[in-house]
Amino acid sequence: MTNAMSLDRRDFFGLALGGLALGLAAVSPRAARAQATGAKLKIATIGAGREGGALGTLFAKAGHPVMFSSRHPEELKDLVAAAGPSAKAGTVADAIAFADVVLLVVPYGAVEQIGKDYGPALAGKVLVMDVSNPTARSGEELVKWVEQQGGAGLATAKLLPGAHLVRAFNAIGYAKLPELAHRQGDPVGMPIAGDDQNALAIASRLTKEVGFEPVVVGGLAMGKYLNVGTPLAGVHTPDEIKQIAATLK
Repeated sequence: MTNAMSLDRRDFFGLALGGLALGLAAVSPRAARAQATGAKLKIATIGAGREGGALGTLFAKAGHPVMFSSRHPEELKDLVAAAGPSAKAGTVADAIAFADVVLLVVPYGAVEQIGKDYGPALAGKVLVMDVSNPTARSGEELVKWVEQQGGAGLATAKLLPGAHLVRAFNAIGYAKLPELAHRQGDPVGMPIAGDDQNALAIASRLTKEVGFEPVVVGGLAMGKYLNVGTPLAGVHTPDEIKQIAATLK
């Protein structure tokens, strides 16, 4: 794992972008083949609310097999039908067993219990994309704890030990995702943060496939800047994201 905290910001950009392909041999053989050949990856969402539904639908329409999950998967029939033939629904356990890649899209207060219930299984996935944000709704005590850990990226890493984490899709609300995906002209930039080069490579590929331009802004310590209300939130070009990220610590 790269120690991003010890790197100059420009050095980290160079390593993160230039080294994406170098670590592929370390991922599972199936995922390595998929990354090398462009084959589709099985994607699960933990959480199938508005954000999880919108994001999972983008991946399903890009041709990836997607399993939306909830405690009541029978209630997801309309979402599955709208997402198309690549989508289905299951329990959280079903979805994790199904997936190569897991999208964590739940209220942040639920992350700790997910780690307790499914931590070892999640650690075996090539990528866990952390889309969950601590907000005022998460409760003052939890928000304070997250800040004490150094922000959401590092906090999630503590709650899901061993997971190959990348924070992504935190900065743009669910309602804008469909309209911004594959935008004509300059693509919308998507800031992503992670310490694991293999996971960053896969997250970057998936982000491109649903019509956004990934911009690696640093390690998980930079994950605190991807929340709504932070400098990297909202709609930016890739160059704008790089310029903003260069001013952050």
